[in-house]
Amino acid sequence: MYLTRFRLNTARREGRALLGSPHRMHAAVAMSFPELPTRDGAGPRVLWRVDRNSAAEVVLFVVSPTRPDLTHLVEQAGWPAATDTPGWQTFGYGSFLDGLTAGSTWTFRLTANPVHTIRRTDDEPRKRTAHLTARHQKGWLLDRQAASGFAVAEKPPSARLLEHGDELQLVVRDKRELRFAKAVERRTVSLTSVTYDGRLTVTDPAALRRTLTQGLGKAKAYGCGLMTLAPVR
Repeated sequence: MYLTRFRLNTARREGRALLGSPHRMHAAVAMSFPELPTRDGAGPRVLWRVDRNSAAEVVLFVVSPTRPDLTHLVEQAGWPAATDTPGWQTFGYGSFLDGLTAGSTWTFRLTANPVHTIRRTDDEPRKRTAHLTARHQKGWLLDRQAASGFAVAEKPPSARLLEHGDELQLVVRDKRELRFAKAVERRTVSLTSVTYDGRLTVTDPAALRRTLTQGLGKAKAYGCGLMTLAPVR
């Protein structure tokens, strides 16, 4: 497995176009691999996520079973003339994944598409719909944490600002309503994404490795589902 970091140049028209269309970004990421892994749901897949750290720092992260070649992205939407990091950085991910142990604690970031299915009447088909409030979006992640191999860490009582509802080291932010056309299929895709930042404890290393390499939730082709970990500082 590999983890790749690519800094987008938002001053370039193609960079802005990619950020405005998850469908175009998905295609650009897919073009980075001579052969894409099968998507039968049983093994690792290509996942990607865009982190908008500031107006000048927008970073594309890619996790993949094989090493990507992002030459075309550098030429279209990167910094080909920069002297420090003109291209992209790819790191081996396998040793990090193999080193995860139960009880270890990490900070995490996840951009996801929190949805559920509802129906208004008994004879109506169930319909997938987005969770729209931060409370329900937080609940979506907490409902999946055990099966995904982690537990969101609790705050110490001295760090809590509220009497109730402020127990966890978890923030939901950057809600985005995405709507874009898929020309080939002649339809419009709408989805809601949010970003979770927090701290977690590993409860099941194998399940967490599966989460980190296969993604969490729906809309993985459109920049959702990729969780990354970082050391606690």
